[in-house]
Amino acid sequence: MLRSARPLARAVTYTRWLHLMLAWFFALASAMVYPGLTDMKPVRWLLVVLVPTVPVAALGLVPVVRRAEGLQAQLMLFPGQHARVRDGDAASGISAAPSASWRDRVRTSVWLVVRLELGCLTALAMLPLLGQFMALLVRAMGGSVDDIDAPLAPPTRWWVAALLVPVPALLLMAVVVTLGVALTAAARRLLGPSPAQRLAALEERTEQLLERNRIAHELHDSIGHALSVAVVQAGAARAAGDGAFTERALGAIEETGRAALEDLERVLVVLRESQRPASARPALGEAERLLKSARASGAVVDAEVSGPVDRLPGAVSRECYRMLQESLTNVLRHAGPVPVRVRVSVLPTRVDIDVVNPLPPAPVVPTGRGGTGLRGIRERAALLGGHAEIGPLGGEWRVRVELPLD
Repeated sequence: MLRSARPLARAVTYTRWLHLMLAWFFALASAMVYPGLTDMKPVRWLLVVLVPTVPVAALGLVPVVRRAEGLQAQLMLFPGQHARVRDGDAASGISAAPSASWRDRVRTSVWLVVRLELGCLTALAMLPLLGQFMALLVRAMGGSVDDIDAPLAPPTRWWVAALLVPVPALLLMAVVVTLGVALTAAARRLLGPSPAQRLAALEERTEQLLERNRIAHELHDSIGHALSVAVVQAGAARAAGDGAFTERALGAIEETGRAALEDLERVLVVLRESQRPASARPALGEAERLLKSARASGAVVDAEVSGPVDRLPGAVSRECYRMLQESLTNVLRHAGPVPVRVRVSVLPTRVDIDVVNPLPPAPVVPTGRGGTGLRGIRERAALLGGHAEIGPLGGEWRVRVELPLD
């Protein structure tokens, strides 16, 4: 019993009722022009319901009407902050954009006709039920009901009329709730986004997810590299017990940390300013900074960069920098300060990155959870149409990346 009465306590029930009655008021205004509100026979009531459909359908062809109807539907048909329900923040699925195609215009016209007819149905059910309610209420209070237009004559005994007073009110609320639910279902169907709008929203969501994933990779590569260098330098300085070596290690940690802060600032600037160009990120031309940082950590780096690095496309150059950075970070994190061979070749049709280091007999304890950076290298290579080969090969660990330039 309480569950069935729950809609009566929801504000959205009454906003839907008002939304329905607004359509009836339009039909009522139209009826004052034609066929008039005198001598209301069934045929004239039928004209009241049908005549306004033509101007309403024509109005729906105006593009901006769809936006107005969408905003009304969002506010009045769906639970919001004004309704005390759990799903008050649920998305309505209603578009508030102007009609972008003739399909949208036709759907808007159909929506306006459906809203009009449901509003008329609500009013035609409400008028006799309210009359019956007033007749029963007056009879229960001992008054005369001769001047009240009620479909059924109330009982002569006052106590019987008093018992029947709630019945028309409950029937009216049942009609309002039912037609409100029907109107809401029609709104989802007719005012919802078109397939083109859904596709555009899906593409926008995909772009946002890709951007978040890219930023996560940026932070992982930059901050992870700096922390790995700092950990390796600190451990080497403590093991060496040499003041001069410790001073050099602290200098390397300071320089690496400063570079990481610069990278972090670049990422934050991109996040703050949506129009910030992607060129704010470091490119392959700054690879010497990575090699210097790795050498300062104790690794013997044999590096060779050949080809016109400065002529690489911006996206390729920036992703190459991050892949090289993660490759060197992986060496320091898992193998320590070991000899590393780095080859970067810019060829006419592709870019090759080759990073090789010996596998240590006893691997260094990782400074964090592994796998994320190497997976990032594969993902970056795949997004650029290339591929990455990562793994042990003949007693060595090798990261080889090939990226096409066409």
